[in-house]
Amino acid sequence: MSDSILVLNAGSSSVKFSTYDVTGPVPALVTHGEVERIGQSPRLRLRSVGDGAVETRALPADTDHARAIDGLLERHPVGGLRAVGHRVVHGGTRFTAPVRVDAEVLAGLEALVPLAPLHQPHNLAPMRVLLGRAPALPQVACFDTAFHRTQPEVAQAYAVPRWLVERGVRRYGFHGLSYESIASRLPEVDAEAAAGRTVVLHLGNGASLCALQGGRSVATTMGFTALEGLPMGTRCGSLDPGVVLFLVDQLGLDVRAVEHLLYHESGLLGLSGFASDMRALEASGTPEAEFAIEVFCHRIVREIGAAAAVLGGLDALVFTAGIGENSVRVRRHVGEALAWLGLQFDADANAAGGPCISRPDSRVRAWVLRTDEEAVIARHTLEQLS
Repeated sequence: MSDSILVLNAGSSSVKFSTYDVTGPVPALVTHGEVERIGQSPRLRLRSVGDGAVETRALPADTDHARAIDGLLERHPVGGLRAVGHRVVHGGTRFTAPVRVDAEVLAGLEALVPLAPLHQPHNLAPMRVLLGRAPALPQVACFDTAFHRTQPEVAQAYAVPRWLVERGVRRYGFHGLSYESIASRLPEVDAEAAAGRTVVLHLGNGASLCALQGGRSVATTMGFTALEGLPMGTRCGSLDPGVVLFLVDQLGLDVRAVEHLLYHESGLLGLSGFASDMRALEASGTPEAEFAIEVFCHRIVREIGAAAAVLGGLDALVFTAGIGENSVRVRRHVGEALAWLGLQFDADANAAGGPCISRPDSRVRAWVLRTDEEAVIARHTLEQLS
């Protein structure tokens, strides 16, 4: 009996993977790793959960996504796999729940590439490889957009002509697998927040926030693409559309140049001039780094205010993802700015990493919780097999 599920998260230059033992009542993480720097100097990093062993080794220079998948299948033979689960950034309006992958589904997902051109092709590449290498192996696609389909239509609409809406121009929202992970954990740590009004901050190289009402998404900062909303590592966040017109009309930039500027040269990198990583910015202490951090936190606080307005108040705030889970400074800045909402921030608990970083008598609770998107994918994949 096949006893493992392989979870894949493929990006432009990496394939992250996790394996889960599914012989028990819930999937149990066995290994976690990444084939990184594809196209440059590829290498494998692998951590075994059982004994904590870490393996790091260089891979052949010609390793691409297909060869990376082949290498994973050598390590995890198809005969031992019950299924493969995939993170897919965009499901559009058609794919609102996890789905078994076949040729028809893959074609439907490929049709969404124009809505996520920098992410979707890489998410789909392993599916195509596996359909060729092991066509009988079940594959399940899980979507970052699906969690937000519970939002009311007014929250998903842009004020644009109907013909654009018919072409798919609407607010989709992303990071849904992360928000689903947090929503599933909230009942364990804060039952009132789980049933009530919570804002979750997914703060990493990509950053967004989501307003949850009873564990369901009612508003989020990302929209048609993963550019909208908060400033990110190298992405600009929300921007007056007139800036794009200015770049094209006055500065003569073409579409690809504008795309590269907004996706890869903006955000914390653009503000600081030298770094997109919050750890490097916090260690630097330069005026430019300090300003970048201040802008990042200012925008988070402003968007929390908007989310609280949509919710009609706030019961809890959750920090998650790389910056949210690790940056004491960002949590302090944001938490102290929310006293007006009833959050009494606990600086000592924050410095210790939480998990609760609000005072016992605080009307609004604040938490630091680890997100686990891979576990969500593993669970959905197992459910699709039953």
